[in-house]
Amino acid sequence: MMLRLSLLLLLLSHSASSMLLGWVESPGYPSGYLPHASLNWSRCAPKGHILSIRLIHLDLEDSQDCENDAVKVYSNGNLISVLCGEREFEELQSSVNPLLLSSSGGCLSLSFHSDYSNTKRHTGFRGFYTNRDFDECHDDPDNGCTQFCHNFIGGYYCSCRHGYHLDQDKHTCTVSCSEDLSGLKQGYISSPSWPASYAENANCQHTLSVDDHLQLELHFSEDFDVEQSPDGQCIDALRIETPSGTLGPFCGHTPPPSPLLTHSNHVHIRFTSDGFGTNKGFTLHFKTRDKVCPAVVTPHSTATPQQPEYHQGQTVAVTCELGYVVNTQGTQTLSSQYMTTCQTTGIWTPNYICEPVDCGFPNIPEDGILQLVGSDNPHTQYKDQIQLNCRSKYYTLEGDDTYTCNANGEWISSRGKTEMPKCVEVCGTPERQTTSVGRILGGQNANLGQIPWHLLIKSPRRGGASLINDRWAVTAAHVVENVEDTSLRLYGGLVDGRTTSNRFSNVVVMDSERIIIHPNYVKDTAERTNFDNDIALIRLASRVNLGPNLLPICLPEANRTLVEHEQGTISGWGKTEGTTGFVTSYMLKYAHIGVYSLTRCQDTPSTSNRKRMIFTNNMFCAGAPGKDSCQKDSGGPFVSPMLSEGSEPYSLTGIVSWGPPCRDGQHKGYYTKVKNYVDWIKDTIDKIEKS
Repeated sequence: MMLRLSLLLLLLSHSASSMLLGWVESPGYPSGYLPHASLNWSRCAPKGHILSIRLIHLDLEDSQDCENDAVKVYSNGNLISVLCGEREFEELQSSVNPLLLSSSGGCLSLSFHSDYSNTKRHTGFRGFYTNRDFDECHDDPDNGCTQFCHNFIGGYYCSCRHGYHLDQDKHTCTVSCSEDLSGLKQGYISSPSWPASYAENANCQHTLSVDDHLQLELHFSEDFDVEQSPDGQCIDALRIETPSGTLGPFCGHTPPPSPLLTHSNHVHIRFTSDGFGTNKGFTLHFKTRDKVCPAVVTPHSTATPQQPEYHQGQTVAVTCELGYVVNTQGTQTLSSQYMTTCQTTGIWTPNYICEPVDCGFPNIPEDGILQLVGSDNPHTQYKDQIQLNCRSKYYTLEGDDTYTCNANGEWISSRGKTEMPKCVEVCGTPERQTTSVGRILGGQNANLGQIPWHLLIKSPRRGGASLINDRWAVTAAHVVENVEDTSLRLYGGLVDGRTTSNRFSNVVVMDSERIIIHPNYVKDTAERTNFDNDIALIRLASRVNLGPNLLPICLPEANRTLVEHEQGTISGWGKTEGTTGFVTSYMLKYAHIGVYSLTRCQDTPSTSNRKRMIFTNNMFCAGAPGKDSCQKDSGGPFVSPMLSEGSEPYSLTGIVSWGPPCRDGQHKGYYTKVKNYVDWIKDTIDKIEKS
């Protein structure tokens, strides 16, 4: 008993202010703890105090990382010590107990556990916990007192040297250096303690206020010394605050320019310092003079005539810099100049700002194909740049891709173009290539995507058409000559004509909005002998989504010359040769054929009334042994060059128009020569799209 008391007195003697609160020990101490024993203990210190645990005995099973038996101590939930094995009293006192402390007003927790067995009996641990005052002044470097700190039980307070007072935060010592000098027309202002070193943590404000028609001017002494960092940043700072803005901060050894015209009758002179340094500070003389208007009326402008300053009644012309325009009452005008007059108050009236020209959001079509790169909210002011591209790989940009906002408020490209670019359909380039040869009459079936421009018309007359952009198709006039503008339905993105239902995901169903038959095409009321100008345009009701199975064919060059034996490819869902005769094909078929000579084309067949069919320069004929277009192929394409890998882009050279019956074996079809109608096609589309 005497030994325990001696140890306790020895421990408590290290802190005279410690108060013993109680003991904490392992279950069964000192007889020894059992397997699977546990203990959880927690206490908290009152505000301004700390809690500590002092262990006087430790005898636990030893193990690597104390994974078997262990006592763990936590401060505010954070683990601060893990103990096991056997420790001597001196070791506990020197290296363990000093760590078992809570924070000020914090909590300590202790947990003990033993595993399922021990090779020998261990007595456990015992200690006591105490509560003592926390010395914020000595032990807490963040106590916040800038000069003197005084500790008392449960807390602390700050005080200041003579000449200083505690600020509102009750920690910072500062000086009384703010002063209202309103009404004085001249006087002196200096940093606190001038010419001695100014006080730390100063926050001085001198207020100057005179009549409206006067302005304050400041004359600084050359003896200027305000703390500055080596990189030129102000550590302590002098600022001149006026209604129109703040001048400064000023620091270092160079005073502000003298005299400093404030152009204001109301000024705050603010000086701040940190908690370190021995700099001297500043002094200035203030006085008044009549107000003058500044040389710069508004930023980004020049005044004419130019003078260092202007007096009451003087009028100048304000001209905005290039790329800037006048903003009056929040509205940007087209003018870059206005007149203004200097008032007795030193204010220019009117005073409008010169702001950068705003080109606005570029005029991009709403179809969403042409898009801005990088941002949906681009900067649109003078000298800002935008970049444009096409959203889909099935379009290519026609025009420049980068535009800059110029001084006239226009988006202009590097080549001086103000027109926005367009996204033009990539034409005549199927993603799937044709590698085999066949013929429409019992010929080769096309694979999906091999001839993606070919459209199917099922009624009122079966035929074909060719997609030439995402809104227009072209066909033979006689296929649609008796069809109302909005009653034609076309199908694309397919090769099997039986799959025209919407339930087939690849099929694109298109309705016509307008049908334009060539104005020189003549409808025959009797047996037809003339298919001249057999061409028509179809405007679709809506723009189609291009994809690998639906792509346009290119129009040919208007000056292109067809030559004899030139090879091309025809395709269609028309008649083909079956085992029982000629039948309508449900699969898209294609064949490669050659252009015949002019002499052979002029040898036209006769009708049933022995009238010879008329051949014109707007036609050509083509075929090959066993290969030909046939009935119900009308309106379909003849494309050049012949479809084969690496030959694209392909052009629409001809449109299936007329010919002798397939069964007579001539294998000679007549085609509308598309190159003769390229200008009509483009002009018609352009006129309708702009209307």
